[in-house]
Amino acid sequence: MDSKQREEILRLLEKNARYTAKDIAVMLGMEVSEVKNEIEMMEKERTICGYHALVDWDKTDDEKISALIELKVTPQRGEGFDRIAEKIYQYPEVESLYLMSGGYDFSVILKKATMKEIANFVSSRLAVIEEVQSTATHIVLVRYKDHGILLTAPKKDMRMVVTP
Repeated sequence: MDSKQREEILRLLEKNARYTAKDIAVMLGMEVSEVKNEIEMMEKERTICGYHALVDWDKTDDEKISALIELKVTPQRGEGFDRIAEKIYQYPEVESLYLMSGGYDFSVILKKATMKEIANFVSSRLAVIEEVQSTATHIVLVRYKDHGILLTAPKKDMRMVVTP
């Protein structure tokens, strides 16, 4: 299988992880067994790392919030940022961790926690790491779009048409 077909399979699964091998085969004009084998291979080599549902938690009774925490750190000689990243991503509260360019080195995403839990995590887990110089915590107020999916319907123009 060529890399273009492989990328098309990945794009389809990224858009909708519920597509079956048969669905993908039909869309790409391929054999079902060929698609199944390629997906299995990509799972084994960890090109495909998992399958997730995107949930709009604002439509539930869940009162927990999401936070994005920026960290400025001092990289370690000979190990750079990797050892620090490993300390941080081991925490079960950490949903995502990214090494960034710009004013801060890491972006940590916490999902589904109370304000008190987020404050406690920052003060007792992140801020005490020796290499952490500073933190900036941002609370997500509204998610409009996540993973390419609109979570809010576009507002309809309710103005009346006025004609002369």
